[in-house]
Amino acid sequence: MGGFLMTVYGQGARSAAADMFERGLGRDAVACALGIPSCAVRKWHETFRAVGREVLLDMGKARSYDWETKVAAASAVVDSGRAKPEVMREFGIASKSPLDSWCRKYREGGAEALRPKPKGRPKGAEAAPATREQQLEREVRRLEAQVAYLKKSIALKAELGLLPGRGPRP
Repeated sequence: MGGFLMTVYGQGARSAAADMFERGLGRDAVACALGIPSCAVRKWHETFRAVGREVLLDMGKARSYDWETKVAAASAVVDSGRAKPEVMREFGIASKSPLDSWCRKYREGGAEALRPKPKGRPKGAEAAPATREQQLEREVRRLEAQVAYLKKSIALKAELGLLPGRGPRP
């Protein structure tokens, strides 16, 4: 069944990590002290160094950024060659993941690639009404399926001897 299991750590764990980062402990020491995988603590440390304690404690909450912020941040990294932690600090971006995504999209399609996509079915995209011929074809398929089902049902009942006047087959 190959599901994906991810542990979500609360604000208390991130606060304890921030305290240790402020005291000068490294990622591995914090991970060992808190019993948290080093890959999670590494991301926390990057966020802490880039944007500070407050943003680290706010992690895990859904954040959205407007189009202008996305374009400015991606342009600063791609066009100006600035470091991602510096850009994260300047624009208040809580995680490196969205910035990576914005930079990739910006390289592939420019600023327009970062525009929000409309959600749901577009207005006016409803299915065209079926013609009379299409309605009749659909009805024929439905009736053929119904006949096939009934034939199988009768055959099964006959085999089990459930039809009146007939015994089970030897």
